[in-house]
Amino acid sequence: MSALDAVRAQDAAIRTLRRAHELRRIASSYLFDGPSGVGKELTATAFATDVLSGGDPHIVDRIKTGTHPDVRVFRPRDEGKRNIQVEVLRNEILPLSRFAPFEAESTFFIFPEADVSFPEFQPEAANALLKTLEEPRPNVHFILTSERPNSLLSTIRSRCRRLRFGRLPTVVLREILSAEELPEASIAPAIALSAGRADVALALARDGTVEGLTDLVFSVDEALHGSGPGTLVDLAEHLSRRDDLELALLAMQSFYRDLAITSLGADAKDLAFSGRGEELPRRAAFIDPSAAAARVLLIHECIDSMRQNANRQVALDSLLFGLRGLR
Repeated sequence: MSALDAVRAQDAAIRTLRRAHELRRIASSYLFDGPSGVGKELTATAFATDVLSGGDPHIVDRIKTGTHPDVRVFRPRDEGKRNIQVEVLRNEILPLSRFAPFEAESTFFIFPEADVSFPEFQPEAANALLKTLEEPRPNVHFILTSERPNSLLSTIRSRCRRLRFGRLPTVVLREILSAEELPEASIAPAIALSAGRADVALALARDGTVEGLTDLVFSVDEALHGSGPGTLVDLAEHLSRRDDLELALLAMQSFYRDLAITSLGADAKDLAFSGRGEELPRRAAFIDPSAAAARVLLIHECIDSMRQNANRQVALDSLLFGLRGLR
């Protein structure tokens, strides 16, 4: 059985990787790009497993437990802006590539969230990685995964074979959540608000926060239409203290996406907030579809800035006043 069989709903990417393996034409570097929670890291590890294991269960187990020297995963650091520091890359990571493979015929270096580890605005480590990608050693393969590939240096993107990963369909998300034995009442609304991302759907269903997030989104929208500056500042402060702030902002994105679609006459059952479909047309009447779409983009930019360690309060102040200006 192929380890890639465990990857769901990413058929185009999986076909490309299987073909590369069969023909022994594996690229020296790949960039898997797409939303979080759709299987990019799973695919990277599964691909390495298929190439290295030959079906040997002992090798498969070692890769799963992270003890195989030829499959190494380097995540963003936990502190600060989370980028991999150039000294660590030069002294601890890249030297390994000069001596690999160690045990198997090939080595895989996997960098989940590469846009966080090597952001364009801090290019030192990115440039050090680029030099290695430009001069690849035989049988040493790099796999970078990214939710925001445009945050990577264009020169890094150009050195990688790029594979696109799409959002997961509802049927796959339902299978994932059902396997976790989550409350049935939470599964459908969590899927609806997840935008096709398993990590978001699981977080929503596990925490039981779906209804609360829905109420929050509607209250924020109300505030944007009739509140003064002081209220918006207070609201930004309240939001900044939420542990689930990113989930709340993702739910707001889904809401304004729904409003844009509703204005174009879409069926309410196809929307994330279909459970409150009777309210959507009323809300959509107060905003132009293009403004609703612009709000989605503005929220995305706010999430991105906070992931880069921007001050929450400042970012949310800017977001709420920016949203109010889009009608």
